Amino acid sequence: MAPVTSLTASVHQRLADALTAALPEAGVADPLLRRSDRADFQANGILALAKKLKGNPRELAAQVVSGITAPELIKDIEVSGPGFLNITVADEAITRNLAARAADGDRLGVPLNPDAGTTVIDYAQPNVAKEMHVGHLRSAVIGDALRHMLDFTGEKTIGRHHIGDWGTQFGMLIQYLIENPGELAPADEVDGEQAMSNLNRIYKASRAVFDADEQFKERARKRVVALQSGDKETLDLWQRFVDESKVYFYSVFEKLDMEVRDEEIVGESAYNGMMAETARLLEESGVAVRSEGALVVFFDDIKGKDDQPVPLIVQKADGGFGYAASDLSAIRDRVVGLHATTLLYVVDVRQSLHFKMVFEAARRMGWLNDDVTAHNMGYGTVLGADGKPFKTREGETVRLQDLLDEAVQRAAEVVREKARDLTEEEIQERAFQVGIGAVKYADLSTSASRDYKFDLDQMVSLNGDTSVYLQYAYARIQSILRKAGDSARPTAHPELELAPAERALGLHLDGFGALVADATAEYAPHKLAAYLYQLASLYTAFYAECPVLKADTPAQVENRLFLCAITASTLHKGMELLGIRTPERL
Repeated sequence: MAPVTSLTASVHQRLADALTAALPEAGVADPLLRRSDRADFQANGILALAKKLKGNPRELAAQVVSGITAPELIKDIEVSGPGFLNITVADEAITRNLAARAADGDRLGVPLNPDAGTTVIDYAQPNVAKEMHVGHLRSAVIGDALRHMLDFTGEKTIGRHHIGDWGTQFGMLIQYLIENPGELAPADEVDGEQAMSNLNRIYKASRAVFDADEQFKERARKRVVALQSGDKETLDLWQRFVDESKVYFYSVFEKLDMEVRDEEIVGESAYNGMMAETARLLEESGVAVRSEGALVVFFDDIKGKDDQPVPLIVQKADGGFGYAASDLSAIRDRVVGLHATTLLYVVDVRQSLHFKMVFEAARRMGWLNDDVTAHNMGYGTVLGADGKPFKTREGETVRLQDLLDEAVQRAAEVVREKARDLTEEEIQERAFQVGIGAVKYADLSTSASRDYKFDLDQMVSLNGDTSVYLQYAYARIQSILRKAGDSARPTAHPELELAPAERALGLHLDGFGALVADATAEYAPHKLAAYLYQLASLYTAFYAECPVLKADTPAQVENRLFLCAITASTLHKGMELLGIRTPERL
């Protein structure tokens, strides 16, 4: 983890520093400090250190204990077993640390990455003239969350939505539109639903003619050549398909409550002019070779079922370029043109082999190196309740728009049940935040590489590991703070002894900065989701065991209100980093 400043250093970091300072000859030895059920923390690094120094671990542990000079930090420390250290933190240290985090404002102790660079993140990649379906969900949601997290820790991020806007199908679509003018309305005259309805209708009609009329099929193939050669009439009609598709894309992304910037939609077509040069550079360098007329890259460790090498096809024998040429051209553009230090791809895990070969080819060319790295965040499949890929009853792929609409409808039922004094407009506003949050959290709380089951009943439940549970915890805190009003202010009181539930909540809150830094470095939004769920659970226990507004003394009321307030701030920030809203009332 990156070093943190004294203002935001966690109790864990301060303890680790104190243990290291107590034994200077240990150098930079890791004390292996972990949370423990025997005390607040347990240090397990003494055993390895004793072996290195050829000493007795219990004697070395005792030496560390006697050498620690941090009475304001440590309440109790004991040597256990063969040399473990069980450490109980002082209540005052917990409260003071939380006060420092609260004073840190919006950052809440989350350190900026001192090695931050520029990450180009490739995510949310729909196809022009095609509906977005459930398979597009994970790339959008995971990519958006990672971008929030990277931005917050100081990375400069540049989005790239590598939409499918090039290829043979456009010859069919454009030729049909030429022969049937007026069927595609201007993009500024339709909404998202109308746009996709128009595109669907044209796609089906053109496909029917393409399959039935050999002469039309031939004209469509010639239209592909015209498109690739830059014919103006063809390009103008192609642009209309792209523009109308964008109207639809934006409507779906708006339902997902995520921002997509127009300048970051850079599809396959953007690299069309680079692919010939990319192929030439690969061939001249010897990275790619000719095989049966095609230009390919071979890899010793990648072989097929017959033990024959599986090549990466850059250029087909007929002269056409494959996906590899487009992806390698994109790498060149992102490294040279955008000065990226990291390339992050959020794509289906089934494309992992393709990207493994693309990245290796780019490394051989020197486009990727020690200073410029690429990572493939391969994600798993969205499954139905039966554990099979999520489909409609008719066996068709589920439309993403329908999925999101249903989530909001289910959430509206929950909101109506919990808050009967809301207007219909307020119900719909909260239902949107709850429903879309439920869909996102179910995705993000699962490790990206794993499949997960899409179960709306569970997603919008107030019980269990759901975003609704977290949102409800946040709303409950806001209710308490409103009730307190001006009668008592959230104020840290380090002199107070903390109850067990307060200590558990406080220590967990104190770890927020390190958790966000680590989860971001590992591209692991599921770790942030897990932290937030545990935070909400610890707050629920605190709420049950520690009266807030009816605490024994005014100072205790203020201190518990302070714990409530910093918990709310942490929940809000954590959910914001995941791209999920936290309603003030539920």
